[in-house]
Amino acid sequence: MKFVFCTLICLSLAFASSGCSRGSGGANANQISSDQGQHYTDANQAFTDGTALLDEGDTDRAIDILNQAVKLNPDLADAYFRLGIAYGLVEARDATIVEEDVNAETPAPEKGKKLNSVIAFEHAIDGYKKIVAVNKEDHASWFNLGRSYNKLNKDNDALEAFREAVRLNPEDTEYQTALGAILIKLARYREAVAPLKKALEIDPENVEAQEFLEDAEAGRSRVNYTGTPKPSNSNVNANANLSNVNSSSNTEEKPNSNNSNKPPSTPRPTPKTIQ
Repeated sequence: MKFVFCTLICLSLAFASSGCSRGSGGANANQISSDQGQHYTDANQAFTDGTALLDEGDTDRAIDILNQAVKLNPDLADAYFRLGIAYGLVEARDATIVEEDVNAETPAPEKGKKLNSVIAFEHAIDGYKKIVAVNKEDHASWFNLGRSYNKLNKDNDALEAFREAVRLNPEDTEYQTALGAILIKLARYREAVAPLKKALEIDPENVEAQEFLEDAEAGRSRVNYTGTPKPSNSNVNANANLSNVNSSSNTEEKPNSNNSNKPPSTPRPTPKTIQ
């Protein structure tokens, strides 16, 4: 009897151990492993997972997975745009660490070498240009093209892309806000007023558009008074905030209407902010 009792206890422990092991394996199966790495064969899935990690603040892992996405599909402009955001965050983080550490030596940049964020945004531009070359009516890609240009401070190119997005879809408050913001950045205050008012007409809760409109009207008043525009905080604000219009996570793109392999879009955040 004692032998039977001991045997039952051993069997119970064995089953319990087996159950815990299966439960642990099941939980890990739905997670992206940070130790072993995740290898993808589908660019869209890699884009989706990389974007999720970026939104969660896991920037380094996001970079790894988004790089897989663009290797699988070199024309996936949205992935390059997110990759540019991610690299920009890492570059800013590294620069901050150097500034805060008085003993740290700032490495001299290699002559002629571009930052990874710059390279990614350049690829995003190439990708969006290919999309609009095939479908000139794809307003979302025009908008994302403008955002990519803005990231590289190519303001006149950004302006033309935003104008085209607004022409194709004038009832989008994000497009109107971005157009007004880039016009402020270029010190074209009078022109900035109309799209910003339109943005607020479409969405009275658009906080960024309201702030930009105040800057535009202040800049216009200065120009009317002096006859020539002067550098001001309006330009500084536009330069700092244009990349915040329409993306509170700093990462959201407009879904491309012409991309047959387009990644799933994410809900539009509020209040509206862009990057």
